[in-house]
Amino acid sequence: MTQATDYIAAVRAKIQARDPHQPEFQEAISNFFKTITPVFEKHPEYIKANVLARITEPDRAIQFQVPWVDDAGNMQVNRGFRVQFNSAIGPYKGGLRLHPSVNLSIVKFLGFEQIFKNSLTGLPIGGGKGGSDFDPKGKSDNEIMRFCQSFMLELHRHIGLDIDVPAGDIGVGGREIGYLYGMYKRLHGAERGILTGKGLSYGGSLARTEATGYGLLYYTNAMLKENGQSLQDKRIVISGAGNVAIYATEKAQAYGAKVLTVSDSSGYVYDENGIDVATLKQVKEVERARISEYAKRVATAEYHEGSVWDADIAYDVALPCATQNEINGDQAQKLRANGAIAVAEGANMPSTPEAIADYQANGIYYGPAKAANAGGVAVSALEMGQNSRRASDSFETVDGELKGIMETLFQNSVVAAQEYGVAGDYLAGANIAGFTKVADAMTAQGW
Repeated sequence: MTQATDYIAAVRAKIQARDPHQPEFQEAISNFFKTITPVFEKHPEYIKANVLARITEPDRAIQFQVPWVDDAGNMQVNRGFRVQFNSAIGPYKGGLRLHPSVNLSIVKFLGFEQIFKNSLTGLPIGGGKGGSDFDPKGKSDNEIMRFCQSFMLELHRHIGLDIDVPAGDIGVGGREIGYLYGMYKRLHGAERGILTGKGLSYGGSLARTEATGYGLLYYTNAMLKENGQSLQDKRIVISGAGNVAIYATEKAQAYGAKVLTVSDSSGYVYDENGIDVATLKQVKEVERARISEYAKRVATAEYHEGSVWDADIAYDVALPCATQNEINGDQAQKLRANGAIAVAEGANMPSTPEAIADYQANGIYYGPAKAANAGGVAVSALEMGQNSRRASDSFETVDGELKGIMETLFQNSVVAAQEYGVAGDYLAGANIAGFTKVADAMTAQGW
């Protein structure tokens, strides 16, 4: 044991004892700690400053009641959360998630990952996350509006242009951001930069809807190029059917790849001819229908219940874009048996630790979520800049900046992995590059 390993083990044990009932947060911590030892061996000053203990404890975690009235006139109550994790390099920045699974553990895991994701973009934003266990599925527009207004009646006390700037996540798209911003504006006036992911008519950015999916493919292309490969003619399996999956599909096709699948919580569609993006957008963005509707409209598509990661499909690249822990160890083996050479994560922590270990033990190129899906928050930060300038940049300008950010982010991960003796490990490289920037800012400010 070295001083570094002793220190990391001690911090890990304290977190395990303090938060034993937060499995998602514990998983995120564990995945991070497995890669960070070389940093503390090279920088013992981080140990003296106890940086690791401070960066793994949020600055504040806020939980609040969200009462709202449904269309039948009944009073409903949900829980709201905002975790402000670290603001060493800029205001807290991270999405709001509306899903029945949301709890403090999930919000903390997302917020912790967000610290390093935001750091990797090179933009001045810290890490935070929030949301509620409210389920928007099956709710009317009026019910969602009343919920969002009630949620903002509490959240507004804790956010600000230079303090905390939320955005969207699962269950929070343009409709929900509009309702949230409308209530904030009634309370504080027009501070356009207070939320990102806004509509174009009131301060939103072009390319924000596409950003996470496009950014995922810019990252994946850079990762394949680093290893002498190309996206041209690659067969790709994508999970999910939200913004990330839709626009990852669109950009993958622009690179000359064929996307064979998309999915939702009920099952997946497989189309050997390639997913028809126009039909996918109509089903999911316009009608908000189940993915099975796609198969009813496209003659070459097949609908199957269950996980796409259990399917027998020959493909080259896996892009999980649905939710956390959607690929387990057995499914990672299946993925390899199907011929996959690369995995890049469009969702947050979609691979279990067992799956990640399988990728790395078997030479699968692995792009972790904190790097591969950073495109959304990158364009959110660009939206903040546009709001500050009272400007609206063109789609081409924003998309070009996004591409540059994702390619630079990947190269910084490559360089960090080489510098710390783990060349080719893009997970360790992303963790190290993201962490050292924040740690240096913390110590420079006397934190």
